[in-house]
Amino acid sequence: MFSKKIALLALLLMLLPLLAACGGESTATPVPAATNTTAPVAAPTDTTAPPAPTDTTAAAPATATVSSSTMVTGTASTTDTMYAAADCKYGGTIKSIEAVDDTTVKFTLCLPDPAFPSKVAFSSLGIQSVKHLQETGGGTPALLEHPVGTGPYMVKEWVRGDHLTLEANPNYWGTPAKTKTVIFQWNKEAAARLTSLKSGEADGIDNPDPNDFDTIKGDSSLKLLPRDALNVFYLGMNNTKAPLDNEKVRQAIAIGIDRAAIVQKFYPPGSSVADYFTPCAIPGGCEGDKWGAYDVEAAKKLIADSGVATPIKLKLSYRDVVRSYLPTPPKVAEELQAQLKNIGIDVTIDVQESGTFLDNASKGNLELFMLGWGADFPDQTDFLDVHFGKGANDSFGKKFDDITAILTQAGSLADPAARNQLYAQANNLIKQHVPMVPVAHGASAAVFKADVDGAQTSPIGDEIFSVMSAPGRDQLVWIQNAEPLSLYCSDESDGESLRACLQIFDSLLSYKIGGVEVEPGLAEKYAPNTELTEWTFNLRKGVKFSDGTPLTAKDVVMSYAVQWDAGNKLHVGNTGNFDYWTSLFAAFLNKP
Repeated sequence: MFSKKIALLALLLMLLPLLAACGGESTATPVPAATNTTAPVAAPTDTTAPPAPTDTTAAAPATATVSSSTMVTGTASTTDTMYAAADCKYGGTIKSIEAVDDTTVKFTLCLPDPAFPSKVAFSSLGIQSVKHLQETGGGTPALLEHPVGTGPYMVKEWVRGDHLTLEANPNYWGTPAKTKTVIFQWNKEAAARLTSLKSGEADGIDNPDPNDFDTIKGDSSLKLLPRDALNVFYLGMNNTKAPLDNEKVRQAIAIGIDRAAIVQKFYPPGSSVADYFTPCAIPGGCEGDKWGAYDVEAAKKLIADSGVATPIKLKLSYRDVVRSYLPTPPKVAEELQAQLKNIGIDVTIDVQESGTFLDNASKGNLELFMLGWGADFPDQTDFLDVHFGKGANDSFGKKFDDITAILTQAGSLADPAARNQLYAQANNLIKQHVPMVPVAHGASAAVFKADVDGAQTSPIGDEIFSVMSAPGRDQLVWIQNAEPLSLYCSDESDGESLRACLQIFDSLLSYKIGGVEVEPGLAEKYAPNTELTEWTFNLRKGVKFSDGTPLTAKDVVMSYAVQWDAGNKLHVGNTGNFDYWTSLFAAFLNKP
C-alpha cells in the first residue's frame, strides 16, 4: 500500500548513500568553516525534553556576507558566488549557499536536515535566471507573467481571466515535450469542468465533484485518476483576535464541531476524519493523542468557564476555490456556521478572492478561516513545521514556544524513533493550544480523456504535461479550479500557480512522475556529509534557460538568495510574503 511506500521513502531519505561529489576550489572570499564535518553523528540527547527556545526575535538582524568585491549587502550581481549568514543566531536553518564552481553548489546548514533533498525538489525552489531576475527587478509583470526557466515549456501567451498558453521550450535539456502546446483554463464549478471534458473542449480536468465519480468510472471515454489523501482541511483560529485569544474558547470550538458529519456529507470515498493534523501515511504523522471527540455540552461548559459573554460573534473567511482537501467550500462553511451556532457562536460568512484571502491569512488578518494543506513531500516537517514551527506565517497569530522548540529539535534528528517521540509531544501540545481544528483528509482525483497517453497525477497534485500526448491533437487543454496568481512561484503558495510553474521551471531535484520519490533534476547527483549539515549538488552540464542563457551555479545561489535575504533588492515577488521559504528553512536573513 501507499503508506508502506511512504514509510520506506522516509527511511531511505534518512539513510541517503553518499554519492561522489565533484568540485573545485572556491574563488569566493572564505567564510568560517563548519567544525569537524567528518566526525561521527553524536547520539541525540534526551529527546523527550526539548531545549528551551532561543529568543531569535530579540537578536540583531543577521547580515548576508557576499563574496563579490563589487557587492554590498542586500544587492544582486551576476558575479555572486556565495551568500552566508554571519552565524546561525538569525533563527534559520541555512548557514551558507556557495557556487563552488560553475556546476557545483554547496549548502551548509545550521542543523542536520534529513528531509533536505525533498525540500529542494519542491516547485517554489525552481531555479531562476540571474539575468532575468535583475532585468525584472525581482517583481513586476515581466517576472510574474513572463518567466524564464529551464523546464519543458515556456509561456507563449497569458490572457488574464481567460487562459494561459505554454509552448515547448526549444532549449530544454531533457526529453522534448510530447505535445507542443498546453493550454491552462480554469473554472470554479466542478460540473462545468466535467461538461467541458465530455464535450471535447478539454483533455483533462482537476477535482471533479465527488458525486460524479461513479458516473465518470462508467464512461469509457474518460479515465478517473484518484489521489491518495495526503492533505488536511482545517478550521484556523487567530489567537490575537478576541475572543480567540482565550484558549478555552478555542478548545470549545475544537470539540463543538462534528467533523465526522462534515466528512460524511461533503467528502468522497477514500476521505477520512482527521484525528491528527498530519495524515497517518506520513511517517510520524499520527503520534500522541487523537483529537478530541465531538461533545456539544462539554464545549458549552468550556465557553462558560472561559468567562467570555455569549453569543460570541466571529467572522468565518474562506475562498470559493475547490481543493482536494475541501471539495465544496460553501457547503462546508454553512455547515460550520450551523454547528457553531449550537455552542453559542454566531458566525458571519466572509467569501474573499483567492489571492486576497491567502495574503490576509498569511499576514494574520483573519479571525476564523477555512484552509488546508496538501503534501509537498512525505515528511512531518512539511506539515507541522510549515504551520506551527518558528518559520510559519502569522495566520494562527502568535506562535507557541513549546511547540516550536520541539519541532526544531525533531526536524534535525535522523532517527525515526527519536523523531516520533517528539512529534507525539508536539501533537499533544497542538491539541492543547488549538491553533486550528483538523477536520478532514480529503480524497480527490483528476480526470482525463481516455486516449491521453501518459496521463497521471500524484498524491501531491503534480501533473507533468510534457509526457502526455493524444492521437491527432497537437495541444492539450487542462482545466483547473482557479487561475494562477503569478508564475513566480517562489512567492506563491496556491496549487494552481505551483502546477503551472512546474511545467516551466526545474528545481535541483525533482519528484518521480506520479509519486513523491526524489530523483535528479537540474542536479545530476548530490551528496551529504555524515552529519547531514552539508549538501553538495553537481549540476548537469549544457543546460540552458528558455532564452538561451546558460545555467550556472550562480543562478542557483541567486534563486535561493533572493528568497532568503529580505534585504536583497530583488526580494520583491508578488506579495513579498515568500511563505514557503520560512516554512522550509525557518527564517529570513535581514528581516526588518
